[in-house]
Amino acid sequence: MVKKLVMAQKRGETRALCLGVAMVMCAVITYYVLVTTLLPLYQKSVWTQESKCHLIETNIRDQEELKGKKVPQYPCLWVNVSAAGRWAVLYHTEDTRDQNQQCSYIPGSLDNYQMARVDVEKVRANFHEQQVFYCFSAPPGNETSVLFRRLYGPQTLLFSLFWPTFLLTGGLLIIAMVKSNQYLSILAAQK
Repeated sequence: MVKKLVMAQKRGETRALCLGVAMVMCAVITYYVLVTTLLPLYQKSVWTQESKCHLIETNIRDQEELKGKKVPQYPCLWVNVSAAGRWAVLYHTEDTRDQNQQCSYIPGSLDNYQMARVDVEKVRANFHEQQVFYCFSAPPGNETSVLFRRLYGPQTLLFSLFWPTFLLTGGLLIIAMVKSNQYLSILAAQK
């Protein structure tokens, strides 16, 4: 009976150690992926200065209104604001600015024009409700564009690092508990 108990305990310890090591390895791999993908985007983001934006005007541009320019096949919301004492164009995120500099907001659903138009009008109504809001600008001051929301801000970085840290801590705790249990059982067997 004692031998079966020791063998079962040994198998359970081995499985727990494997679980702890697997959790630590997953955390290390996740850290590597985050450091190679998210961290450079965070460091490249220059939109760090938070300021108050005052709405000047909003305009929904349809493709008929932008003839002669290369335009996408969706309605385009254009928002002008006053930020840090200067006129600027508001972009929803960093990606919006990179995708199309003629649009402040690009709707999520681009398949249906009417649904995209409703989405753009809803966002426009939200801007008209809140005439003053926080936005992010680049520190140099020559930039004539600001962001409504940063994709790669400190909160995103911390939230992305939370789960790998939780996994690493849990794995290390499991390994520590198994090793301390083995040490204590050796001490008990010697007495």
